Amino acid sequence: MAGQIPDLIASVRTGTGKGAARQSRREGNVPGIVFGGEAEPLPINIPFNKLFSLLKAGRFKSTLFNLKLEGHDDVRVICRDVQRHTVKDLPTHVDFMRLRRTSKINLFIPVEFLNEDICPGLKKGGVLTLVRPEVELVVTAGDIPEKITVDLTGLEVGDVITISSVELPKGSKPTIDRDFVIANIAAPSGLRSADNDNDADEEAEETEAAAEE
Repeated sequence: MAGQIPDLIASVRTGTGKGAARQSRREGNVPGIVFGGEAEPLPINIPFNKLFSLLKAGRFKSTLFNLKLEGHDDVRVICRDVQRHTVKDLPTHVDFMRLRRTSKINLFIPVEFLNEDICPGLKKGGVLTLVRPEVELVVTAGDIPEKITVDLTGLEVGDVITISSVELPKGSKPTIDRDFVIANIAAPSGLRSADNDNDADEEAEETEAAAEE
């Protein structure tokens, strides 16, 4: 199971329609709706400042939340739509979908690298370059992995770590079909500079030889 699922504290919105939504905004909230599952749609209010900070943090639509409403059991939800003001681009309404434990969802899962201290490539001065510190996976809501682990044992300078070389958590799969790169062990900057200098020297020699001909 993933680490702590963030709480999203909201309140039940009394009344529906445009009038109730406008009143909600005047009170510093963003009106929303929670739908899906076996329960009826439920109108809610979320404090504007809280929602705005979550949106600024990024990946709001791919984050699983634990929705807390007074008088209701906690429920896991994921955002399905955020409506914004056409001019100000500020949130004006948000839709959440309830999730069963068996629901499939897309989430970004962090990547953790193991055995950096005994990795041959890193011990020789190589640099671990992260291409994807997180990988988007299709996971089951009731069994969300905390992380993806990559074992660096035996990897050398120049080795590339792709998604196909990683053992993914049970029941999950990448959202991208192709075999994409997660990280690589790059040569030390000094070695790269030396290689570039050698390449330049070889090109210069070839140019001189061509000129003499």
